[in-house]
Amino acid sequence: MTNYRWRVAGLLFLATVINYVDRQTLSVAAPALTRELGISNTEYSNILTAFLVPYTAMYIVSGWLVDRWGTRAALAVFMAWWSAANALHGLARGAMDLSVFRFLLGMGESGNFMAAGKAVSEWFPAKERAIANGLVNAAAATGAVISPPLIAWMTLRFGWRYAFVLTGGLGFLWLAFWLVHYRLPAAHPRISAAERAYILEGRGAEKQERIPYRVLLRSRHVWGLLVSRVFADPVWWFYLFWLPKYLQDVRQFTLAEIGMVAWIPYLSGDLGSIFGGWLSGRFIARGTPVLKARRSVMIPAALLMPVGILVAYLPSTPALAAICVVTFGHMAWKTNLMTMTNDIFPVSMVGSAAGVVGLGSGLAGALSTPVVGRIVDAFGYQSVFWVMGFLHVVATGIVMGTVRGSRSPAR
Repeated sequence: MTNYRWRVAGLLFLATVINYVDRQTLSVAAPALTRELGISNTEYSNILTAFLVPYTAMYIVSGWLVDRWGTRAALAVFMAWWSAANALHGLARGAMDLSVFRFLLGMGESGNFMAAGKAVSEWFPAKERAIANGLVNAAAATGAVISPPLIAWMTLRFGWRYAFVLTGGLGFLWLAFWLVHYRLPAAHPRISAAERAYILEGRGAEKQERIPYRVLLRSRHVWGLLVSRVFADPVWWFYLFWLPKYLQDVRQFTLAEIGMVAWIPYLSGDLGSIFGGWLSGRFIARGTPVLKARRSVMIPAALLMPVGILVAYLPSTPALAAICVVTFGHMAWKTNLMTMTNDIFPVSMVGSAAGVVGLGSGLAGALSTPVVGRIVDAFGYQSVFWVMGFLHVVATGIVMGTVRGSRSPAR
């Protein structure tokens, strides 16, 4: 049997790495950029919000586009759009310019995850979906791992404007490989009959099923997953957007020092993504019901998260270790929550369902980021760490109460 599905997973991995490198360029370049342009913490949080508002709104739209256009065309359009928008940041002359370019970036970036979720459903059987989604989540953390040293070097060597242009060009290089290699497995010329049968086994009835949006919006599963992301995802947005500034403002790190160490928590997130997906897959292989297997990983991951409170009180090295525990736990948790969408909904509706559920992540960032900026300006970072420590516990309680029993999305 061929293993072409893992080549597809590799392309999704690279797309998500590029997605995160592009969005992280601003965060890593922020110390130099905000100083040169005279941007305050509150203005910086407003620029981040300018990304998050369209990013959030486009979840539902991009999910619908993925189901309508197909995975191949949709992800190609999303990649081209956000790569061009990222490169435009290099032309910015102030906070307003950055807000406009950030808005355009947000319009394209959320579509990556809708397309990746549908591609996983198209190319992987249920027992491999969590590890495939784990790779996509690990790619997000990998992008965050690569970004600090790469962008810090670009900024120091060429200036922050060229950092945006160079990272924006990566997407167009990826696009050529995607258009050549991606097709649906049922008609793909490069996979064997054995792999095709392995991927498509048991899907005959599922492939034809369509669920109207009105049914999706009445589903307790959809609302449970969406609201749980509203509570949990502010933690990731905080560490993604604010960690470089925290290291500079509180720990007095230079840009070069940020580039040397800021990638470590995201590497821990990589490990959490892969481990979380692998572990729930092992539970399923041993006979554990699918949704129970996902929850069995999410509960202990959520219980790790209060470790993040210690960051505010520890010296720099153990504080960095505590941040690593948080990013590991979050990504293990998120991988299994995302995979529940693949488990519950038919392949034909995964993009739309993931779009509705993913709206929760965008709302989490759009609601929390401006609040974080104002809290940091008024009180410092300590209060933020306390709040972030308990959000996953609340989110897991929501999942336990809503996503259980039957897989039927109408329940």
